[in-house]
Amino acid sequence: MGLIGKISMLAMACLLVGAMNLGCAQQSPKVKRYGSVIGIKKENIPEYKRLHADTWPGVLKKIKDCHIQNYSIYLAEVKPDEYYLFSYFEYTGDDLDKEIEEKMKNDPTTKKWWSHTDPLQFKVPTAGENEWWHNLEEVFHTD
Repeated sequence: MGLIGKISMLAMACLLVGAMNLGCAQQSPKVKRYGSVIGIKKENIPEYKRLHADTWPGVLKKIKDCHIQNYSIYLAEVKPDEYYLFSYFEYTGDDLDKEIEEKMKNDPTTKKWWSHTDPLQFKVPTAGENEWWHNLEEVFHTD
């Protein structure tokens, strides 16, 4: 077999191995997006910002452990002197409620963090009985 034939065989072998690896490659997880809202009193905003400017490493680790990524919180004055926090995050796990209940709510560091942040917030009137942050309906998304 000549040099060209050997190169062609090698190229085909590389293509075959590449194709096999594509079939075995781990697929990226399905991302579920979540938005939510909660109220905050004007006088609590400076403390809330201070806490989040230096979020505890253990809290950040627990967020990642629960398959939450791209977590953001926004502040808005929706009427004069009426303030709300809006959150957005992406979830890549299989059961967010279970992860929150079993991992996050039982984590001592996160519980202590919430003891500082929760008193600064208040539920919106339309929040469900078991909601603290009220879930928002996604009405538009583009990649």
